[in-house]
Amino acid sequence: MGSIALLQKKRRKQFVVIAMMLLAVLVLSFLCLFVGSANMSIKQCLQALMKKGTNAHNRIIWNIRMPRVLAAMVAGAGLALSGLIMQTGLNNAMASPSTLGVSNAAVFGANLSIIVFSGGFLSTGNNPNNWDVGANPYSTSLMAFVFAVLSVLLILGLCSLRSFSPGVVVLAGLALSSVWTAATTFLQYYATDVGLSAAVVWSFGDLGRATYRTDTIMAIVVVIGFIYFRLNAWQFNALLSGDATARTMGIRVDALRFVSMLLASLITAVCVSFLGVIGFVGIICPHVTKKIMGQDHRVSIPVTALSGMLLLLLADTLSRTIGSGSALPVGAITSLLGAPFFLAIIFSGKENRKC
Repeated sequence: MGSIALLQKKRRKQFVVIAMMLLAVLVLSFLCLFVGSANMSIKQCLQALMKKGTNAHNRIIWNIRMPRVLAAMVAGAGLALSGLIMQTGLNNAMASPSTLGVSNAAVFGANLSIIVFSGGFLSTGNNPNNWDVGANPYSTSLMAFVFAVLSVLLILGLCSLRSFSPGVVVLAGLALSSVWTAATTFLQYYATDVGLSAAVVWSFGDLGRATYRTDTIMAIVVVIGFIYFRLNAWQFNALLSGDATARTMGIRVDALRFVSMLLASLITAVCVSFLGVIGFVGIICPHVTKKIMGQDHRVSIPVTALSGMLLLLLADTLSRTIGSGSALPVGAITSLLGAPFFLAIIFSGKENRKC
């Protein structure tokens, strides 16, 4: 009876935590609609939300702020989930979407599109007025996505030669990250002022470029990934005990690691290609979730997704609040929030107090 009571108490705690986080996401996403540089009052925002405001206010709420809020929720959940699955698959607490060089490859692809094909010396030259004519944001996103996927496939292909050793995956990812960074540096060195400025601005994580179309594309990929990860939660739990133990339970470890890493990287690639680089979400959220809820992926997967939504919504709200009329890059806010918080998590462990 005692064990049954403890199990019921644990489940009640999990239900309460998930319910509170879901409520916090809904409340914060609603409050985000009232924050911006338009200086709209609460009454004007509510009227626009019901489509009873002026045309300008309706457009601000429904065409600018709503897609931004949805992007924060979808990308936050996707990046956080990717980090959790990568940490489990690689058995590395420091693993994140950047481990496989996905973000670096996407930055190179975007730079190639902007500097060489759209915003650089082959199209717009040094005239800033030509930027809107020459640049195609969707071609930039497509190029970023293609190189991100190419990097993932290259790493997974190389690692398959060594039976998918997690250590080899990390090392291969770090090596390719350096290659992509070096290639990006070469492109930027030979770019014009206009092309270089546009490329640097793109690399900032910016939710302001989100549209309903990009939100839909990201949501489809994230939902597919969430369903797959949730259905295979028990396999990820078994993977925590080691590859040998997981194999004795009939789990095809190499196949599971390949598919999960590929899907996690695809989620990251889609989010980064549309929004730019947003760091630390894939590291902070899984760590917080595991400290609060434990290692059970049946619970940690939905909680991690909710925590990613909360973090990115909070970061976006701060970026628009302290931006003095313009929103700061949300990627910079997540780094400012994430770095000290991550250090606090590291040094709060008992094993670190001996140092």
